[in-house]
Parts: sequence; C-alpha cells; structure tokens
Amino acid sequence: MKEQIELETNQLKAEYGDLFDSVADILFQHDPIGINFEDNTDEYYPEVRTILPRLKDCHSAQDVTSVVHEEFVRWFEPETAGPKDRYQLPSEEIWKRWQEAVLNPRK
Repeated sequence: MKEQIELETNQLKAEYGDLFDSVADILFQHDPIGINFEDNTDEYYPEVRTILPRLKDCHSAQDVTSVVHEEFVRWFEPETAGPKDRYQLPSEEIWKRWQEAVLNPRK
C-alpha cells in the first residue's frame, strides 16, 4: 500500500511538476486542520493527490474552495474539516498557482 501511494505521488509530481509541491506548501502554511508541526512538510500530500486532478474542472477560486473542502471532508470528517470558509484563503492561492501553471506549462 505504501509503495502504491509513493508511486501515485511520484506520478502526480511528474505530471504537475512544481504545482504539486506548491499546493502542498500552501496547505501546510494555512494548515486548515492543525497538523503542521513544522517538520512534517509532506503531511498534506494525500489531499493534494486528490485535489490536483480536480482542478481542471474549476473555473474560479470559489470552485477550488468547494473542491478543497470536499476533499478534506472526505479525508477526515465534517467536524475535523470544519466550515468551507476555512479553505477560502488557501484556495485563492491554489487557484492563482493553477492559473500560472496553465498559462506557463512546463516544457
């Protein structure tokens, strides 16, 4: 199982490049569920693995907020994930990075 997760993570990193780490960093910095212990920078990788593929269907930061919140509810539970508005600021940053990645794709 762990090997499969690592394989999928590496595949997504190859597909999305720096965007994978950028989204993970954004979530780590905003830490919407309080799991940033300063040295566990990969803590949000599982959520990033499910958020990134869904970004192609987003048309705004509000759409990203919905996706990010839905994924946190799915990964944790509604009580732990908290309210949707908790995800607004990180989602705005994710949307900005997504737009930059779409406009300037890796070669």
